[in-house]
Amino acid sequence: MTLTALRDDALRSTPEGFAVLLGLPWIRSLPSSSLSELRVSIDGESVRAATADMPEWWFLQDRITILGDGPLAAGPHDVTVSFQLMIPYLQVGPDGPLSLPFRIARPLTLDAPAAVAASVIERESAHEVARDDALPEGWTLAASAFNWTPDVIRAERTAEDIAVGIVTDGVSSVIEIEPGQLWRSFPTPRDGDVDALRTGLEAAHGSVSIVGASLDDWVGSTRRTDAERLAFMLPQLHAAARVGAAGVRLPIGQAGDGLLRELLPVLHELDLVLFEEIQGQQTPDSPAARGAIETIARTDDTHLRLLVDISMLMPAVPSSYLDLLRSGGVPEALLQRLATDWRDPATNGAVIEVLRSGGVPPAVHTAFMNLLVRFGRSSAADLRDVLPLTGAFHLKFWDLDDTDGRVTHPIRDLGSELAGTPFTGTLCSEWGGHEWLDDVPADITRRHLALARSALREGARALA
Repeated sequence: MTLTALRDDALRSTPEGFAVLLGLPWIRSLPSSSLSELRVSIDGESVRAATADMPEWWFLQDRITILGDGPLAAGPHDVTVSFQLMIPYLQVGPDGPLSLPFRIARPLTLDAPAAVAASVIERESAHEVARDDALPEGWTLAASAFNWTPDVIRAERTAEDIAVGIVTDGVSSVIEIEPGQLWRSFPTPRDGDVDALRTGLEAAHGSVSIVGASLDDWVGSTRRTDAERLAFMLPQLHAAARVGAAGVRLPIGQAGDGLLRELLPVLHELDLVLFEEIQGQQTPDSPAARGAIETIARTDDTHLRLLVDISMLMPAVPSSYLDLLRSGGVPEALLQRLATDWRDPATNGAVIEVLRSGGVPPAVHTAFMNLLVRFGRSSAADLRDVLPLTGAFHLKFWDLDDTDGRVTHPIRDLGSELAGTPFTGTLCSEWGGHEWLDDVPADITRRHLALARSALREGARALA
């Protein structure tokens, strides 16, 4: 996705010199203060550069203007932009948030025209699912607008139009949304922005299930107090209620007991559920999750539920991801082990050893970390004790290579486990592979939902 940070028309001439238009290489809007250590080089030579006036928040679909001194010759130039990006809602230790280095380089032609927006795919009208294809009562398939992140970043359509298009294209009538991608007014969504989305969805007979709230724990190197964290969350809660959502989502344990006590009365007032999400290498017994799950159980309040992302249940590493690591120069011996022995606990040690030895090339270093964070080794049976506390699922997928059932088997097993419970809620398609795959979001999501529906039905019927 970093290529879209420097689009074809990113190098412009100005009366004083030149400008580089830089898009945000992240998955949601960030405070402008998150950007630091900005450096620009043209044709291998460092140049003096400074950002033009920036708003307080860098919206995902907006580009910032970096001004450079001195004229450039007409024609192509090699442009490199490097910087640090602080992620205020991700903490890497007790002393501060995650800060990521970015280096984006590509040839650009001075004053090249903007790329012509891709034609909108002909929209199919939504249709009722055939009776013999129906899921058990109370199970609702949904699609996450997160799947359309590449389209949002390209900014050829507004984020609102993209979200409504999920419904009008016939992909799903129920969607999850990400305010940090959707509304320029994030993190304090304006009523007019929220109402426009709800009106558009209702006209298409669609609705929002869950709003992916964000809790920015850090302002620079200063951690927010619980009162400040509550103030950051409240506008998002009110926006979720206004758009008609059932609830909001946060990473498991991020709120903490103190903030939860403050949030629960608001959740009751707005009739919202707070879903705490467990995913990847987390397990119900892992230190990061166990305390939060115990709090959910002890609170015994239906306005506080667990959301399970089935990235926890991966039987194998996605083939497209292995191709990415291979093209980036990761040692073949590790790739072979990942391909054949992912579920072996010792494989995790091999991953860490290659990382510590410096065997991971910088170009794929960030992507490599998925092996230690986002890809899990649990089985559906490991979820049995927490299913009574669970109100929603993310059916995470990376690609649609279903060799040996690597996509469908975890969903089928989940269907078997759920069939013996009173579960009602959403099972939402969420695509993580857009970081390395260039597929059409509507197409890949539609195909994934068809696979998921079939696998869930198969699993539910197997128990019966």
